[in-house]
Amino acid sequence: MATRPRIAESADIAASGRRVFEIEAQALAAVAARIDGDFTAACRLILESRGRVVCTGMGKSGHIARKIAATLASTGTPAFYVHPGEAAHGDLGMITDADIVLALSYSGESDEILTVLPALKRQGNAVIAMTGRPHSTMAREADLHLDISVPAEACPLALAPTSSTTASLAMGDALAVALLEARGFTADDFARSHPAGALGRRLLLHIGDVMHAGDDVPRVQANASISAALVEMSRKRLGMTAVVETDGTLLGLFTDGDLRRLIDDAQVDLRTTRIDAVMTRDPKTIHATALATEAAQLMETHKIGGVLVVDEANRVVGALNIHDLLRARVV
Repeated sequence: MATRPRIAESADIAASGRRVFEIEAQALAAVAARIDGDFTAACRLILESRGRVVCTGMGKSGHIARKIAATLASTGTPAFYVHPGEAAHGDLGMITDADIVLALSYSGESDEILTVLPALKRQGNAVIAMTGRPHSTMAREADLHLDISVPAEACPLALAPTSSTTASLAMGDALAVALLEARGFTADDFARSHPAGALGRRLLLHIGDVMHAGDDVPRVQANASISAALVEMSRKRLGMTAVVETDGTLLGLFTDGDLRRLIDDAQVDLRTTRIDAVMTRDPKTIHATALATEAAQLMETHKIGGVLVVDEANRVVGALNIHDLLRARVV
């Protein structure tokens, strides 16, 4: 009868995890030391290209190639992944002669990639090979070679790609970041390729996209009574009202908080007291072209629940509160 395998002690399990980090950190340091002329040449080749970067690889290298393509594409370098096996059966048609091929294989002897290399060379594609063997077939046949050889795999059996795939991924990130900086790629550029995510909302959504405008903006003139201002606040349901001149120029702001502070003042008659006698003068404002995140920061800094939007002439053109920002998922 077979005996059950020994269950490792918790300390042994933790030690195994730490050992992986140590081995892979050493691998990354070794690869970083080899960032040299070929790396620079690869970046210049991509920067000068009129086409895209086509990433390819088999097995675990294929998974890394997919991630590198995604990172490149989201940071200003058009890129996509092609499976090398499918490339030999028609998907080569996806690759134009202006494209640059980034081929990943730690051994540098991937049959599927070697099969399509002659066709790529005939078409005139520049090939950048990323391998762990500088004297491999792929390294020799490529126009440029990026050496990602590592001292050891983190797998104790030296079978599962671990340090080598981490090194490949890091080299891909290095390419993407170097290209990003060389292109002058900005946060706004990044947001344009991520419009549905939280980052896109923070970087692309402006005040004008979320504010209340036109007749939805609560406003009264300076000679209005407090009670008239309360009616306007109730109708527009923003917890505040702007106090304006006849041309819309901002004079002040009255909020729910101001009302609560007035309730205990027996000297104030809500029906006869003018709103300009109790309004907040010089309230915090923002412009419609500002990012919605700036409104969130303004509210947080000054502990206020809403803000008025004004134009260059200090005329009220909109209003928004924290609930508008929550609905837009800015905060």
